[in-house]
Amino acid sequence: MADLTPAQLALELGVTAKRVRTILRARYGTLPSHETRWQLTDEQAAHVRAELAGKANDSDAWPLEPGDVVLRRELHERFGGSRQNGIVTLPGQDDILIFSGSGGSSHGYAVHEGYREDGSFGYTGEGQVGDQEFLRGNKAIRDSAANGKRLQLFTVEGTRAQYVGEFTTGEPTYRVETIPDRNGSPRKGIIFNLVPVSADMSLLGEPEGPLLNGAEVLSWMPPDASDIVIAQTEEAPPGERVVSRIEMQLQADFGEWSRERNDPPSRLLLRSDGATIEPDLYLAGSGFIVEAKKSISRNLVRTAIGQVLDYTHVAERHGTAARPMVLLPGRPAPDLMTLMSKLGITVAFRGDGDFEVVEPASAD
Repeated sequence: MADLTPAQLALELGVTAKRVRTILRARYGTLPSHETRWQLTDEQAAHVRAELAGKANDSDAWPLEPGDVVLRRELHERFGGSRQNGIVTLPGQDDILIFSGSGGSSHGYAVHEGYREDGSFGYTGEGQVGDQEFLRGNKAIRDSAANGKRLQLFTVEGTRAQYVGEFTTGEPTYRVETIPDRNGSPRKGIIFNLVPVSADMSLLGEPEGPLLNGAEVLSWMPPDASDIVIAQTEEAPPGERVVSRIEMQLQADFGEWSRERNDPPSRLLLRSDGATIEPDLYLAGSGFIVEAKKSISRNLVRTAIGQVLDYTHVAERHGTAARPMVLLPGRPAPDLMTLMSKLGITVAFRGDGDFEVVEPASAD
């Protein structure tokens, strides 16, 4: 990086890299076909500085574009924040900087971190020793969507950082996995589920865990509702912990209920449009693809309907027997039951100490 790039100049001048590139193209034309990125000469950099002298900067706009490479120190000279942390919050700003790289492999960060087949990015939280908790950067990511914060992801190699793009938290926001700490001892780690808002995912290489077939059935284990790490001194966002337990316990109980009826649950991984999608449960014996929701609210039931029909469509396309089922903690409103009946969706919900299953023909 001996030559200056538009991204570096943008950080220096407090403008966007797009604005710098526009000035360069207006004066020097487009890049030759054999070149992919600007490497500015002293004369070109001086021209940009002169063009922007005395003009308003773009301090409120995010300056970088996916693929831009800068020195990490240049980011902190522009935005502030610690150079040592993987998660950098910026006081008074709506952006949170997130850095991913090989440097954290000795602390267990690399075990679950990376680009996934479903198009999301797994990101390991902060904390090198002991169980990770929702403090500082981890709390900032967990609450980012609720607080209107943008997650700006960078990959790091040495002193250089490449901007991948803007992300937000997916659903679920995170999961808890066992990872080693820097001493090699097992501990609970927070793995955030990040999904792109505006990003170039090709910069992350090939997704991990490729599917060889269009549909793959794997063994299922009931989700553990106790595996939620929240610091004792911090409160979860309203309802988040309770709701998470309800949904995971619902899946676990229904899975065991189905097993007792000789229809044991499995996992079903489905390949669709270059990504991998997975319903909550798959009952291979009866062919039910199950999508569970934590509430009988209209919004969540509507979401479940769309998801389970999509799963069923993809499974059938790959030759897998599939019937849609929505799993809920209680019986939904009558008009929603009628809607699901018309769409051919079976509804399962908790009844008096057991589960009730309502087939489409009898859902009215």
